[in-house]
Amino acid sequence: MDVPIKNISDLRGEIYRLKELEREQSVAIGDRFRTFSSTISTIGTLFPKSIAPDGKTSSFFEQDLVGLISRFVLPFTLNKTIFRNSNFIIKTIVGLVSQKASHFITEDSVVGIWDKVKHLFTPKEKKPKNPEKNAIPPLSESY
Repeated sequence: MDVPIKNISDLRGEIYRLKELEREQSVAIGDRFRTFSSTISTIGTLFPKSIAPDGKTSSFFEQDLVGLISRFVLPFTLNKTIFRNSNFIIKTIVGLVSQKASHFITEDSVVGIWDKVKHLFTPKEKKPKNPEKNAIPPLSESY
């Protein structure tokens, strides 16, 4: 509020108003952190919701466990292996890009890739080369 201050009484009035506003806000903040659940919900508001690739809103804690782990493991692994001797800017860019890429890593995608890899290493059933040779001969109709 821009109140023109022309004399000492206006200044004292503005100081009094600001102190009263500070007291009201400190009471409001104290109420907000009074219980454990309200503290957790307040901390949860620090992580903004974002729009996921499928168009739904998602936040940091709405991912499955594999997605949450990949948000930390993917940048750490890339910076310790492939980009080991890179400078600070490259490592920061890798961290930001891999954080965004971790939204695409879900439990379903990991299970799908695991099934494909497992399918490559499982032995396949051998088909007979000549199916007529191994077939059961028909029964004769004469008894």
